[in-house]
Amino acid sequence: MTRQVLDTLELGKRPEGRTLITAAWVLGHRDGGHRLIPNGQVVIDGGEVIYVGTDFAGEVARRIDFGNALVSPGLIDLDALSDLDTTILGIDHHPGWAKGRVWPRHYVEAGPYEMYSQEELAFQKRFAFGQLLLNGITTAAPIASLFYREWGETVAEFDAAADAAGELGLRVYLSPAYRAGGMVLEEPGRMEAVFDEKRGLAGLRDAVDYIGRQNGRHGDLVRGLLVPDRVETCTEELLRQTQAAAAELGCKIRLHMAQGSMEVDTVRKLHGATAPVWLARAGLLNDRLIAPHATNATEEDLGLYAENGVSIVHCPLVSARGGSTLNSFSKCKERGINIAMGTDTTPADMLMNLLVGLIACRINDRAPDRVRSADLFDAATLGGAKALGRDDLGKLMSGARADIAVFGLDDAVMAPSIDPITTLVTGGSGKVTQAVFVDGRLSMRFGEVAGIDMKAARQLAQRQFDGLIAKYPERSWGNPPVSEIFPPSYPIEVNDNG
Repeated sequence: MTRQVLDTLELGKRPEGRTLITAAWVLGHRDGGHRLIPNGQVVIDGGEVIYVGTDFAGEVARRIDFGNALVSPGLIDLDALSDLDTTILGIDHHPGWAKGRVWPRHYVEAGPYEMYSQEELAFQKRFAFGQLLLNGITTAAPIASLFYREWGETVAEFDAAADAAGELGLRVYLSPAYRAGGMVLEEPGRMEAVFDEKRGLAGLRDAVDYIGRQNGRHGDLVRGLLVPDRVETCTEELLRQTQAAAAELGCKIRLHMAQGSMEVDTVRKLHGATAPVWLARAGLLNDRLIAPHATNATEEDLGLYAENGVSIVHCPLVSARGGSTLNSFSKCKERGINIAMGTDTTPADMLMNLLVGLIACRINDRAPDRVRSADLFDAATLGGAKALGRDDLGKLMSGARADIAVFGLDDAVMAPSIDPITTLVTGGSGKVTQAVFVDGRLSMRFGEVAGIDMKAARQLAQRQFDGLIAKYPERSWGNPPVSEIFPPSYPIEVNDNG
């Protein structure tokens, strides 16, 4: 019956009249925190939640009963992969400098170029947005690698990204990423920072103009976020002007820092301190900053984050795959640091990230009782909303935006169940997402995403990715063949019979 009712609704559109959504569990919100409601109901009208509870007495146009499921606030991903993931190429292929992860000097002198066409870049945003919706993510701040770019991201691809968000029905915070510098591999194992501040300031101007044009489009699904690339690729002047622009625009800034040894070493060499200390001394550390990943943050760094209201974006899966963790989630929470969540890699599975985050925290704490599944779920909902300065996202209550994810609890892999949050965090996967509403629009139902055929898009994405890999010898030290850069996990048998 549920599928029949959903099939009467047009993907990507708000249904007319009130819609009552019910399931075995609803995650409502009261007195500042989430509350589990058995056999609960959520009523949406247009783009707004008008009721959360049981026994709604008003008239509705339709009722959708998801049965053994959790009706949840949509998940918020503040480091959402928006290209084809190149970090997976580094899972088993090391060291990174030898695998095309940093521009070698010969490539820089030959002239870096865009390794994807504008059409390919636009497609990747659309495909990535579809993947987010499949995983119950309703709000996203896109992130992409600049390693394979000519320099920064382009206005054209982000104009296309805004339109894709509007067509698919995803809430996004975005503008093109810019930088004033980059890392160059001068010889095996030795990387140096090179800068072109004028180019970085031009990128900032483009981003400010972009936000001015796009902010509020598609029924306010699109809002601006300034995204200087990584702290080691920015100058103080670029960050100072970024802060001034953000204050004028009334938007937030996402800046990757305290995330890796290369960054820490580079910033210490350039500025004599860690990135958070450097920015604090310059008066540039404040509550406008949203900072992935903090995996290399010192105690002093974390103290400065807490003192200045900086939000951390925790991306446990991609960090743990690279051998690092936030040390630790519970300690940051105890300091009063706001923690949001990000996926930052493929798969764009927030529930998987919550599990890895739970495990990593308990390993770092050497104790099982300092963090709970609910703490991670809070970060993926309330923490993200707080980082963005939104009190109408990340929760289900009257007056909130109708951003909803429905997660099935009857999957055989997850049996037996405990409570719905613990079950989803410890045994769930984005694959159990049954439906997604964004601002009252049905954006995804049972694997079908508004505005894109994900199966066909998957094939096109693979072809684009294969084309990128074929270009890696051009940008790897010594120009080795692909077979040497990315050898297979096991030798591949050759058929002697042809």
